[in-house]
Amino acid sequence: MAGVQAVIRPAAVVPEQAARVILAALHRQDVAAGGVWLTTPTLWQRYGTPWNGPLATRGTSMLMGSLNVVYGTPTRGSITVYRASVTNEAAAAGWTIDALCDEAFGHAGLNLASCPRAALQPPPARDPFKRSAAWLGNTH
Repeated sequence: MAGVQAVIRPAAVVPEQAARVILAALHRQDVAAGGVWLTTPTLWQRYGTPWNGPLATRGTSMLMGSLNVVYGTPTRGSITVYRASVTNEAAAAGWTIDALCDEAFGHAGLNLASCPRAALQPPPARDPFKRSAAWLGNTH
């Protein structure tokens, strides 16, 4: 999917209660039921219109954007959103990464700016078991 892509740093963490509300709302808005969202445990996709193809397939509905998610992290009931993208068509229609996230998060009264963020961990310390050249007798 070409378009605008962003890694969300630090990742947005949807708290458990908000996650339940958002998932229920996105389920009610499923593309196969006349809505515009298609969700899996790793990817939430927003379409421009409900699916209109035969046997509840995509038909002429265009993908507007995607949110990459991880369920159950950092806590069991929370959802971490770590990457988002909007298609070229969506960007031309005025969609942004913030707008895509805000639409999904808005069901729970959140937006990307107000959503809690994952704690960034400091980089690991120097490996204490790595042998230095001097210790091995190498001075070159």
